[in-house]
Amino acid sequence: MGSYDYLIVGSGLFGSIFAHEAGKRGKKCLMVERRHHIGGNCYTSAEEGINVHRYGAHIFRTDERRIWDYMQQFCTFNHFINAPLANYKGTIYNLPFNMNTFSKLWDITTPAQAKAIIDAQKKRVQKEPSNLEEQAISLVGTDIYEKFIKGYTQKQWGRACKDLPSSIIRRIPVRFTYDNNYFNDPYQGIPKGGYTPIFEKLLEGCEILLGTDFLKHRAELGQRAKKIIFTGTIDSFFDYALGELEYRSLHFEHELLDEANFQGVAVVNYTDEETPYTRIIEHKHFEFGTGDKTIISREYPRTWSRDLEPYYPINDEKNQRLYQEYQALAAREEKVVFKGRLGEYRYYDMQDVVKSALAYAQEELKGS
Repeated sequence: MGSYDYLIVGSGLFGSIFAHEAGKRGKKCLMVERRHHIGGNCYTSAEEGINVHRYGAHIFRTDERRIWDYMQQFCTFNHFINAPLANYKGTIYNLPFNMNTFSKLWDITTPAQAKAIIDAQKKRVQKEPSNLEEQAISLVGTDIYEKFIKGYTQKQWGRACKDLPSSIIRRIPVRFTYDNNYFNDPYQGIPKGGYTPIFEKLLEGCEILLGTDFLKHRAELGQRAKKIIFTGTIDSFFDYALGELEYRSLHFEHELLDEANFQGVAVVNYTDEETPYTRIIEHKHFEFGTGDKTIISREYPRTWSRDLEPYYPINDEKNQRLYQEYQALAAREEKVVFKGRLGEYRYYDMQDVVKSALAYAQEELKGS
């Protein structure tokens, strides 16, 4: 297969953008992907005329025009605006927390009324918040916390809110307007035709090995390139020599329904603790589908183990200390760099990954 300038482990956004930028500069890249498709967690599959987000909802958004323009080289975004709903024990509320939510919750009509209720409830926490529960109440009061945050968060993280660090919720969007647009970003949408065509364009000219676990073949594969961009979990690269970092995993149940419209919106969060899944996604609404059938996905949080996909790093103090120890090991690697959400053990939105990949490519490939 010859010699490559870069071997890229993982075909998600970071690896694919770097491969594209390196290819433009005449570099030869080999992409190694453990799954049997490209695109990482952004992968979409076309079924019954619907582009299904196989690994959860991915809504692209950014406040930077340069990032928006960069992505539009590879797709055309539609005008989808994320306006999810919350289902609390069978009652529907608007998200993010706004006057539509407060009006239904408290039977009020004015921002002043809503603010007075929230301010009074926030006073329950008089000291510096020491956990997520106290932090949430100090930001939005007890009613919103109990109905919309507590159960959902405990399902998502598999821990009681009292046992989660306050840093997980630094801010909670609260709007005293009747505005259901979840994001403030001026640029947001879903790529027409799904995400997979974006990756097909990004990886034109890049050699790809699908269904190949780099870690099982590292002795052979590692010799084929001058440098390795590793976007998998950093602890797995070192065979968990210092112990396992903690992640949350997810399980998806996809279902084809013989009806045109199941829930009337793309995303509904189930915020009570009794419902085992955190949300239901109805994929056709991302692209304003009008067909006679629909596909939904129920999303179940899971405790991560080595045989499951890691989705979210658990960035508490204990795990951050362990990650720093792995960083010290990584610094000794002469030809390997660790990038992306898993390689850097941090939460990235898609726009963050794009920015990070472009910044690294500019630095790494300068002079090429």
